[in-house]
Amino acid sequence: MRAALPAVPTLHSEWIKIRSLRGTFGALMAIFAVTAGIQVLTAAAIGQAEAGSMGPDPLYAAYYGLVFGQIAAMTFGAGALSAEFQNGALRTSLAAVPNRTRFYLSKMAMVGGLALLTGQITGLVTFVAGQAFMGPYALEVGDPGTYRAIVGCGLYLALMALFAAGLAAVLRSGTAVLSLLIPFVLLVSFIVGEASGGVAQFLPDRAGQMVMHSQVQDGLGPWTGLGVMALWAGVAVCGGWLAVRRRDA
Repeated sequence: MRAALPAVPTLHSEWIKIRSLRGTFGALMAIFAVTAGIQVLTAAAIGQAEAGSMGPDPLYAAYYGLVFGQIAAMTFGAGALSAEFQNGALRTSLAAVPNRTRFYLSKMAMVGGLALLTGQITGLVTFVAGQAFMGPYALEVGDPGTYRAIVGCGLYLALMALFAAGLAAVLRSGTAVLSLLIPFVLLVSFIVGEASGGVAQFLPDRAGQMVMHSQVQDGLGPWTGLGVMALWAGVAVCGGWLAVRRRDA
């Protein structure tokens, strides 16, 4: 217990940093606003047009807004880490917390915790609010797979934020991370998926989003897919830890 106490002020300082950075805190809030907002607007516009109008898998279609919300999660994670590499901020942080491992893990814990909390709220509100506009095609909370999808949405967003944060620690640039991840998630993953078949299911976004699918025929299951996404995020976080430990501030 005594060993854990010194980490509390470090966590609090990381919360203050995130709260005081308007762009980073705004990206955190955008996770909810973009995901739920786009879902509601889309469902209101075409949700009752016909069965399957938002996609063949009604459960996955309930999270159409996640395609855009994940960009906000990546922006939040990348921004929280890249801020340390601007204007000598990392030297100041390490002067206050000389133990680099404690500093890095505290930052990652705050990024992951805030993204998870926001993601869980987002997962529930997105589902409930979006289905309110689906009319006769609406799913109800408690239908097969809905609880899994709601919880999985929050976990996926948290893992995506950690994935981006780890890469930002390696590359020391939020711009570089987003320049790589956004085209990868929106374009490359789709193109590779169409061309390579089964290999694409192991890409981080495709694997992680399996937890929100109700129809799984072959390959990764819902939780297995999320586990693959967790491995991607874990490798990125470990890579960031090595970079912070070994590189000069």
